[in-house]
Amino acid sequence: MFWIEFLIVLACIFIGARLGGVGLGVMGGVGLAIMVFIFGLQPTSAPIDVMLMILAVVTAAGVLQAAGGMDYLVYVAEKALRKNPKRITFIAPVVTYLFTLFAGTGHVAYSVLPVIAEVARESGVRPERPMSIAVIASQQAITASPISAATVALLALLTDVSLLDIMLICIPSTFIACMIAAFISSKMGKELNEDPEYLKKLEEGLAPIKKDKKEYVAQKGAKLSVVFFLGAALLVVLLGSIESLRPGWDIEGVFTRMTMPPAIEIVMLTAAALMIIFCKPKVDDIVNGSVFKAGATAVVAIFGIAWMGDTFFQGNLDLISGSISDLVNAAPWLFAVALFLLSILLYSQAATVRTLMPLGVALGINPALLIAMFPAVNGYFFIPNYPTVVAAINFDTTGTTRIGKYVLNHSFMVPGLVATIGAVAIGIVLSMIIL
Repeated sequence: MFWIEFLIVLACIFIGARLGGVGLGVMGGVGLAIMVFIFGLQPTSAPIDVMLMILAVVTAAGVLQAAGGMDYLVYVAEKALRKNPKRITFIAPVVTYLFTLFAGTGHVAYSVLPVIAEVARESGVRPERPMSIAVIASQQAITASPISAATVALLALLTDVSLLDIMLICIPSTFIACMIAAFISSKMGKELNEDPEYLKKLEEGLAPIKKDKKEYVAQKGAKLSVVFFLGAALLVVLLGSIESLRPGWDIEGVFTRMTMPPAIEIVMLTAAALMIIFCKPKVDDIVNGSVFKAGATAVVAIFGIAWMGDTFFQGNLDLISGSISDLVNAAPWLFAVALFLLSILLYSQAATVRTLMPLGVALGINPALLIAMFPAVNGYFFIPNYPTVVAAINFDTTGTTRIGKYVLNHSFMVPGLVATIGAVAIGIVLSMIIL
């Protein structure tokens, strides 16, 4: 029965991924229905805390976008990119990494990718180089951001570690790995003026580079919204790192402090309210923005797919533990491979964490190693159909950022593998030192 149930879970994940958007979540519901009503598995609790944390964070990020804060951050980033155009292969991933780190979502990269493509072309740098690693860096930073859906999901599962522990391992490991990948990316392909695809496009009349640009004027309240949002992110870090800052109560004779899920929800909802009150964005623009829509889609995906995964793993935990616990404990990197492979199917770091990480906890894998392997959930670059990947290909008018003849030999494969493997390897070393 185990293998039949396992195949049904994989089928629901595969079909949901093909449907895209909320399709992943609703197919998780289909799988859950089969597990419960046909195979008789007892459903676990739905991941309510994770869903509410994500919803609170994306609400604040959506308000930031509606208030013009995202546009202001793009303006600052563009100035940095144009100041050092020849070093764009290294500066571009730093920009997208920081954007994602503080915003909690990789979708903020959309707004800066056209700038990266334009500046690279203007300066004669092959756009494939900065574009590919910029997209990968925006993905890797998800597993370093204190307010990303994936991080809050991991924090909710690992009760013996703090948010600071996750950040101390994941920020340096992912950032250093991205810089290593940037160096390798800087050697990718021919120089722009020697690339046959680009030369062909020039002959066909590739549009000239536009030098005249409309001067950016900050929307009223844009800068203040950035201050509110970053302040909230900093407060989340402090509350997660210093337990004494969180209030506590005497519950049945035991002093118990507030856990991080409600702390994150309270802080981010308050930040959203302050931005709405003082920065005065249009409320309708909040829910219509790309950031809020992407976050809401993630909530639905986690609701269905993670609930199905939890139910399957808990219902077969004895069999799974008896079969693979010795193997995984002997070679923990195998669990990182499993995380990577599942993330390719799910197209979501948070859903991957919520689906598979409970198994890692149940198998008794050291929490420090689970944190180190956290960046392995960044596998959705592998098949080149994720929105940020597709956007980068389309924004590069020179044709150097592309999908290869054999599909998997695309521009993002090498930097993606280097960054992911490097982040896990560096994370394992750091986990031995820090925890």
